[in-house]
Amino acid sequence: MALFKKLGLLTALLACHSLALSQTHEDLTEPIGSALRAREFDKAVELTRSGLRASPGSAQLWTLQGIAFAGKGDSKQALAAFQQALKISPNSVAALAGAAQIEYEANSREAVPLLNRLLVLRPDDPTGHAMLAVLEYRNGDCTAAVPHFDKASKLLDSQLDALHAYATCLARRKRLDEAAAVLQRALALRPDDPQERHLLASVQLMGQKPKDALATLRPLLDATNPTADTLQLVSNASEDAGDTPQAVSTLRQALLLDPRNVSLYLDFANIAFAHESFQVGIDVISEGMLLQPRAAQLYVARGVLFVQLAQYDKAEADFEKAYELDPHQSLSTAAQGLAAVQANDLDHALASIQSKLERKPNDALLLYLQADVLSQKSADVGAPEFQLAMRSAKRAVSLQPALGAARGVLAKLYMQAGRYPEAVAQCREALKSDPKDQTALYRLIQALRKTGQKSEIPDLLKMLAQLREQATKEERERYRYKLIEVDPPAGRPAQP
Repeated sequence: MALFKKLGLLTALLACHSLALSQTHEDLTEPIGSALRAREFDKAVELTRSGLRASPGSAQLWTLQGIAFAGKGDSKQALAAFQQALKISPNSVAALAGAAQIEYEANSREAVPLLNRLLVLRPDDPTGHAMLAVLEYRNGDCTAAVPHFDKASKLLDSQLDALHAYATCLARRKRLDEAAAVLQRALALRPDDPQERHLLASVQLMGQKPKDALATLRPLLDATNPTADTLQLVSNASEDAGDTPQAVSTLRQALLLDPRNVSLYLDFANIAFAHESFQVGIDVISEGMLLQPRAAQLYVARGVLFVQLAQYDKAEADFEKAYELDPHQSLSTAAQGLAAVQANDLDHALASIQSKLERKPNDALLLYLQADVLSQKSADVGAPEFQLAMRSAKRAVSLQPALGAARGVLAKLYMQAGRYPEAVAQCREALKSDPKDQTALYRLIQALRKTGQKSEIPDLLKMLAQLREQATKEERERYRYKLIEVDPPAGRPAQP
């Protein structure tokens, strides 16, 4: 997305200082300047070439040539000219600015040292700070970006995407009050845009300012037809502010508008859990299941509520259904570790892992990943792929006993092979490494039931319910963070 208004590089550089023109040869100053101002860039290039034949060591002429090439849209030639100028005069402000802007537009990290040098010479230059802030933001380094955003602050006031990027970085650094203040400036640019109010309200909720969030959302709530998204945020803010009746009422309105929205049912389950209205929550979740029968999250949420009513068989049935629908995400917050696996490109993932194993045959992590991928291919217990998965998981555990994920895969394979006592042992070891491993806990429940050891199961289901409730809260916070995330900007800063 564009982050800043685009102005021609010529305008930018000539506005910097009249440095290049004021210091060049007197007989060329006026014709080159006139050509540039008239946007006669070919003529300006020829004039600088003529001058450089006589004075090849003139940094000013090289800089002017760079400006002319930039005006023509020839970034490659422009950059070469600016670089030549910098070899002669490393502190040429115009050449530094020109080279930095070209590298910036190419999203090149080469712009960073140029901008740093420029800011040494012009420490209060808001454009330089804005460009450097954006580059660091694009690079994912909000710690480095925020000080530059701070110093470019006034330049950003008319740049909506820049304000979003600034607020995102502040939120990532948990400076939520400041992030909210920046989003207030964004809202001032578009006071009638519901999305801007949603962004600001989300940050206010993250900063535990639910009343501020309600004030932000009030114009949308008072509108003729508030959306389900608006009503959901109002419900969250009302609950956080202690007004549960309003939270429930607003959430029911949202459900009427968007009855297939799974997140609305999950919010209702959270309220029901917090206020011990477990059966009401179960009833509402069950209604949602009629519309979304394959939503694993709904089964998990209802299972958590069944646990609170000590209806353990129903809870276990819901957890089992959730696991069947979504074995990788419904009960585990752990990443799968491989993008190809997440994309279900198992063959590509396996080939990549095995090529690495040829170089590192005793790498526990690679052995675990191989076992994990093979276990997802649903091979029969007697198949070579299953046996390779079993050997890989065992080897990974022997090399790195504390690798809980490997023990989890080994437990899964033991379950498939009907070796339930061994599965129980591996699940217990996995939980020693990570007591919050929901998948290991769920498999332990399954394995204990298979072995007839059912006395532990109610307490384990309670543990699983607690972990799921905690994970749900964390997911809710992550969702709020996602709401304010913006794509790395691709524009360039305007000159003040």
